[in-house]
Amino acid sequence: MNNKEYINELARRSGYTQEVTRKLVHDVVAEMTDRLGESETVSIAGFGSFEVKKRLERILVNPSTKQRMLVPPKLVLSFRPVASVKEKLKNGGEEDE
Repeated sequence: MNNKEYINELARRSGYTQEVTRKLVHDVVAEMTDRLGESETVSIAGFGSFEVKKRLERILVNPSTKQRMLVPPKLVLSFRPVASVKEKLKNGGEEDE
C-alpha cells in the first residue's frame, strides 16, 4: 500500500475528504518526526512505539581484504509493536478467536 492508497482508504473509513485526510496524516507524521528528533518515544495505543536508539561505534572487518574499518556511532529508529500486533502477524494476519 502506498501513501495515496493509504490516504484514500483512510478518507473512505473516516468520512473526511482526501485533502483533509492527507493534511491530517502529514501533520501526524510531522509531529512524530519532531518528537523523535528530540529523542522522545512516540507510542500509538494498540499499535506500538517508536524510539530513537544510539548505535555505538564498532569495528568491522572486510572479509575479502581483511581490512578493519571503524563505523562511527549513529542514531537509528526502532519500532516495538504491541503484543496483539505481534500475535496477529505471527498467525499470518488472521485474528485470534
